[in-house]
Amino acid sequence: MGIMTESQAKAILTKVVGLSKADQCTAQLGGSTRGNIRFALNNVSTSGVLDNIELAVQVAFGKRVGTATINQFDDASLERVVRRAEELARLAPENPEFMPVVDKQTFTATPTFSTGTAGITPEYRAKVAAESIDACKGANLVAAGYLEDEAGFVAFLNSRGNYGYQTATSTDYTCTVRTADGRGSGWVGHNVQDIAQFNAAEDVRVAMRKASASAEAKALEPGKYTVILEPAAAAGLISFMMFFFDARSADEGRSFLSKKGGGNKLGEQVYGPQVNMFTDPAYPGAAVYPWDDDGLPRQRMPIIENGKVANLNYSRYWAQKQGRPAMARPGNIIMTGGTKSTADLVRTTERGILVTRTWYIRMVDPQTVLLTGLTRDGTFYIENGQIRYPIKNFRFNESPVIMLNNVEEFGKPVRVKSDEADTTMVIPPMKIRDFTFTSLSDAV
Repeated sequence: MGIMTESQAKAILTKVVGLSKADQCTAQLGGSTRGNIRFALNNVSTSGVLDNIELAVQVAFGKRVGTATINQFDDASLERVVRRAEELARLAPENPEFMPVVDKQTFTATPTFSTGTAGITPEYRAKVAAESIDACKGANLVAAGYLEDEAGFVAFLNSRGNYGYQTATSTDYTCTVRTADGRGSGWVGHNVQDIAQFNAAEDVRVAMRKASASAEAKALEPGKYTVILEPAAAAGLISFMMFFFDARSADEGRSFLSKKGGGNKLGEQVYGPQVNMFTDPAYPGAAVYPWDDDGLPRQRMPIIENGKVANLNYSRYWAQKQGRPAMARPGNIIMTGGTKSTADLVRTTERGILVTRTWYIRMVDPQTVLLTGLTRDGTFYIENGQIRYPIKNFRFNESPVIMLNNVEEFGKPVRVKSDEADTTMVIPPMKIRDFTFTSLSDAV
């Protein structure tokens, strides 16, 4: 099994920390049971279940740090991994930015675990694949997709008594549907903590409709357009931007949040006034572990308030250097919005482009977060509140910072998984004016 009970985990961690002869020691256990099924060309191609638990031991002699890992938990193995970490620490150079382990903290448990998700069986995965495949076969369409579910835990203890244990679950489903001739493509993705919020038969219909509707794509001239970005499309750009909410890179002049002459833009108006973003480890449906990688307690915290930068990420070292209190790094990103669906935003658009998904995003200019990428899997022209016809995909050059200054309206936020960042996000669909498309792409 990929999950230890709390008593099992704590017994191992206590033993490991007690074995260490170093100045300080942190032991962390992490494990999961991860199931998956993959299908392509309307056939299941692979499926499986992986169980694993790993112990990581980090020790320090002064400012010399060593880390070793193992996935065996008998007494001899525990002794061996501790001694290996200590050997590596003695060999390591001093870390000039070394920070000691944190003192004992208090954590409030967050709702990260779903019994239903933890109970997913191979039969359930096969049912999801069958529902996706059979619906497409019946419509002369071709499905390719992937379902992965995970139930896991994290537990840690350091030599100053800081301790935590919690379990978590998640499920991620994606499906790409193509027309038989390959000229039309649609996509759907659904990321949930509780499997009760997921219905493959409903989701695949979205991808099917987009695939069928996108087969006769027309070319549209590149330029600036009003766009409606579905949540997955918006998340691809916004997740890149969040990498730059690091106080050190801003203070050192390496970020769009750097000020000329030094310092950062904390408290300044950087976005449109309707932009609000925060982190909350206990957010319903998008909860995360109540601690960060340093063992600091997470809490609800504003990131952007009415377009102003409310908080930046300070590492413990940089917080100390700048005379600021250390704060935990966010585990999720929540963006507020309205109540409208993507379809509602389409109905209020005179002329524009609906973008299902952004893909292959790459950085062009870190100082402005200028990104380039492609639309794909269903891009449509909107006129007088209706989708008129499919259009060929575009390459875009756009900054999410500029994008969030050109917001006309937000829809209802939903949980999404971004390929660019390993962070739980809740993002609304959004209507953006003057979005820059630079060239056409023949890819579907």
